[in-house]
Order: sequence, then structure tokens, then C-alpha cells
Amino acid sequence: MTDGRAATDGAAAAEGTAAAGGKAAPGGEVAVEGTAVAVPGTARWHGGLRHWWLLPALLGGALALLIMVVLPPDRTIDSVLEVLFKASPLVLAVLAIAGFPQRPGLGLTLLGVLVVGYMGVLDTLNVNHIFAYAEASDQDAAFPELYQFTIFMNAFTVLAVLFAYRLGGAGTDRVLKAGLAAVLVVLSGLNDLAFYYTNSWSNGRPERLHWASHISVFVGGPPTPPVAIAFCLVHLAVAGVILMLPVRRWLGRFPIDQPTSAPSR
Repeated sequence: MTDGRAATDGAAAAEGTAAAGGKAAPGGEVAVEGTAVAVPGTARWHGGLRHWWLLPALLGGALALLIMVVLPPDRTIDSVLEVLFKASPLVLAVLAIAGFPQRPGLGLTLLGVLVVGYMGVLDTLNVNHIFAYAEASDQDAAFPELYQFTIFMNAFTVLAVLFAYRLGGAGTDRVLKAGLAAVLVVLSGLNDLAFYYTNSWSNGRPERLHWASHISVFVGGPPTPPVAIAFCLVHLAVAGVILMLPVRRWLGRFPIDQPTSAPSR
């Protein structure tokens, strides 16, 4: 009788809560004004899902190591699949940053580590690559390594800004949109066009952007300036669409965001 009464009282309380404006969630969970009654087993599932960002972080790190250290530097992109392969560490890093846990007081420390790491390690490596290229007897053979590291620095800059955005309190949905839009900007050829129109060409500006091989594999050959501009505009337009997508609503059913009482400082 006692157990039956308790069950009846619990059901009545849930019905009363729903009538008062609460919402019943799957599995018997009842949400009232932003709070929820815990259901046995869900806390463990939610806690495990909050660490989902580790998977793309590990995969992205492994792929970046493969591209930067194991495989020989390659200046030329030969296929669409190679574009996707070489862009995959950047996309995976965006996913990892989007799920990175936010903790009050942690942001400032991590940003300090980021700045010190950049100035103490990456900037030094960048300078070493520049000097090695300048002093190389065969600069054509030495250029792919310099170019690859330059692309890596570009990606690091984008990810550093995105990481700061996340640590400052941005939700997973906003970081995903900003990060994926940034990836499209990186791949758009915007920097190639800027180089084409601002460089001082000793023999006159070339008719095609022959170095933009990541565009060539999509358009069937070295792009002319109008083709490169159209390619860039399409990427920028898609990036704009991504920024307007209702990602927050799509992710609402998954407890993947780490709740914080205040933005990181």
C-alpha cells in the first residue's frame, strides 16, 4: 500500500507540474522553469556525452601529425579527396573546440598558455622555416615545406580565435557555426586573390592563378581571376548561410554543452 500510494502521489505530482507549465521529457523527466527531475541512469549518460569533444580532438591531432610530420610536404593538391583530407584536421579541431568544457577562471589561464606557446614555439618554428628557405640552394625544392607550415599557421590563427571565443562563454552552437564558416573562408581562395591583386608582378599579372591548386581540382584547371572570384563568393555565401542556421535548436535534444554559471574569465 505504501509503495502504491507513493507511485500514485508521484504520478499526480508530475501531472500537476505539467498542468502548471512544466514539460515532461522522455523517460519521465519533468522540467520546470529550466530545472529537471533526474531520472536514474541519465546523469551517467549525460556525463559521458559531455566528453564527446575528446574524440574529434584525438582524431584531428593524429591527422595533423600525419600530414605535418609523416607525409612529405606537398605544395600541389591533386584531387578533391585530397582537399577534404587536408582540411579534415581543421574541421575536427572546430568540433573539439565547440565541445571544450568551460570553467569559470580557466579561460584566462588557457589563453595565457596559448599566447606563450605561440610566441615561444610556433613563431620560432615559423622563423626557422623562413630562414631555411632563404638559405636553401634549391628554393623550388624547399618551398613546399615552407608553404605547408604557412598553411598550418593560418589554421592555428583561426583556431586560436575560435578557442578564445569558446573560453569567453560561447555556446557549442555558436562555436560550430563560427568555426565551420571560418573553414569555408580558409578554403575560399580569398588569400590567393589578395595575393594576385596586391603582389608586384615583375612580368605583369598572370592570366591564371596557377598556384591555387585547391581551386583547380574543382574547376578543371588553373582558375582565371573571374573563376577564382566566383569560387570565393560561393564559399563566402555558404559561410553566411551557416551563420544563420538554427544549430542551437538542432542540438537542443543532446546534452552536449557544459553548463556554466558565468563566462570564463
